[in-house]
Parts: sequence; C-alpha cells; structure tokens
Amino acid sequence: MEISREALTLFGFELRWYGVLIALGVLGAVLLASRREARLGLKPDTALNVALIAVPVAVVCARLYYVLFSWDYYAAHPADILNIRQGGLAIYGGVIGGILAGWLYCRFTHTSFAAGLDLAAPSIALGQAVGRWGNFLNREAYGAAVANPKLRFFPLAVEIPGSGWHWATFFYESLWCALIVAFLLIAERRSFFRRRGDVFGWYLLLYALERALVEGLRTDSLYLGPVRVSQLLSLAALLALTLALARRSSAAAAARWAPALCVPLLGVAVALDAALPAALLAMLLLGLALRLYTHEPRIYEG
Repeated sequence: MEISREALTLFGFELRWYGVLIALGVLGAVLLASRREARLGLKPDTALNVALIAVPVAVVCARLYYVLFSWDYYAAHPADILNIRQGGLAIYGGVIGGILAGWLYCRFTHTSFAAGLDLAAPSIALGQAVGRWGNFLNREAYGAAVANPKLRFFPLAVEIPGSGWHWATFFYESLWCALIVAFLLIAERRSFFRRRGDVFGWYLLLYALERALVEGLRTDSLYLGPVRVSQLLSLAALLALTLALARRSSAAAAARWAPALCVPLLGVAVALDAALPAALLAMLLLGLALRLYTHEPRIYEG
C-alpha cells in the first residue's frame, strides 16, 4: 500500500511527512538534551538555548552541503536551491553546522564546549533515528534494487512505489542510530566515559562506522569525483578518532599504533565496496577503542 507524502493540508498548504518527522526528531532531541543538562553540569535551559541557534544553522548548512555536492544540477536549476520539500538535507552538513553554532554559543556564554558536545551527542543520534523515516516517506535514502525475490522483505528491503524493492538503507541507519542512543545513555549512567567530549567522540565513532559501510549500498550518494563524500568524511572521522584515542592510551606503543594503521585499509575496503573486509576492520577498530578506554582511570564526572 502506498503511503502519501502529504500529512495534511492546512490553509491550502500541503504539510509533508518529511517535514513532520524531521520536526519530531528535533523535538525529541531537545527534550532528551534538556533532561541531561543538569547531569553534565550545565545551566538550566542550555539545551533549548543552543537548539534555537543550532537547529536553524544546521538546516541551512545541511542544505548548502547537499547543494554544493550536487552543483551540476542546481547550477542549471537555481530556483530549486531553496526547495527542501523534495528532500536534500545532508546529515554531515547539518552536524558540521550545528557544531559550529554550538561552539559560538559556548564561547560567548563561557560554557564548556566539550560538555556541550556531550549534551548534543545522543540527541543528534535520536534526531537521525526519527528523521530517517522522513527519508523513507519522501522516497529517498534507499539502496540499490534487490534482485533476489527471497530477500524482498522488510526490514532487509523495502518496496518503493513505482521503483520496486530496494535495500532498506534508511532503516539500517535509523536502527543503528537508535542503538547509539541506547549505548550512550547506558554507558553514561554506568560511568563508562572518562573525559568531557568522550560521549560525542563515541557517537561520531559509531556513526562513522555505520555510514562508511551503509553508504556503499545507496544509489543517491553525493560524490566528490569518483568518491562518495559521506564515506570519505566517515573515514576521516574514524582516522582522527582512532589517533586521538591512541594518544590517550597508556598501553604500549605497538598495541596503540598497529591497529590504528588498519584505518587506511578500512578506507580501501569501503572504497571498493568490499563489505566483509570493511566490517572486519571496523570490528578491529572498535576493539582498539574499547582496549584504550579500559586502560585509563575514570575522571569523567558526568
């Protein structure tokens, strides 16, 4: 059964499910952050104040990012640049914009930027988990066609009206982001994190792992030459985070740096869409991160 893109019509204006679900994701993110701000030692209403600045900036940057890497189309259709009703909001662009806005807020209010990042991390993942369903209803962010009839079932695949069965990449990311939220909140409660900024670091690590793998299944990726931009950014984030974790470790140098050198190999595997080698290397990277955190005293007081 085909689900309409329009949620309702208000004063002659069609309100689409895409916008409704993104708005719900933002609302859930703000509510979650508001419940955690005291735990992180932040002032009341910090989450709301940051959201009022960061959300609009994130939306603008998400659109600019998408337009930039789709410039061949928008150069020929400039009137469509402001039309986001058809989709076209890139998550990485939104995260970058939100971080920039959050940094400015923290700088001018003398708030800990690292604590602000920790406050935002589970909320960003929650917003992504909800917002990906908006992608589904907007007929985007799905994978390649599924040729084998035996694999044509949800949640492995999804039927797109007029296009047939495709890999349900929107669902893979939605579920993964929901698991990230659960992991971050549980780990925080159990004093797993050691320093300010670690919650955000783990969010970025886990999300980059998923995106580097799942992006290879999509058919609507943004490209920089022959390279998928989201995979490139994910690999850059993985490399930076691995090196940062290694620098914090008290383990022997060989144990720190040898696994970190696997990150470039992960990049090669993902670039070739070699899912199994990429997954194995991703597991090795996570193992490294867990090992590093096991060998340091807990000084995180969140």
